[in-house]
Amino acid sequence: MEAGVSAPALWAFLRPMFNFSANHLVLLSRTECCRCVVFVMKDDSTRRVYRLYDFTKSRIITSGQYYCVSGKVNSADKLYLVIESVKPDNKHACASTAPVPVDGAGGRPVG
Repeated sequence: MEAGVSAPALWAFLRPMFNFSANHLVLLSRTECCRCVVFVMKDDSTRRVYRLYDFTKSRIITSGQYYCVSGKVNSADKLYLVIESVKPDNKHACASTAPVPVDGAGGRPVG
């Protein structure tokens, strides 16, 4: 065995990884760790909550918008959902919490 690689770490690396994708995800929280950023997201359709790991620390996910996420599932002792791509979910618009004006005006200037 290679120096510095433990048997459990090697076993986790050799286990097969599976693709996953989810739509209609909304951000609940973001936590930055030393090795990755962890996003907790909820699927508004199924009400499932996912903990997604971004080891590149480069994903920009903000609240108030739905996302489509794809990546890999690596399961050793825990289920790890590792993000490969993130894009806005244009098929689902987040419901606005802003009150609708009585006169029906949308708030944008005409012209």
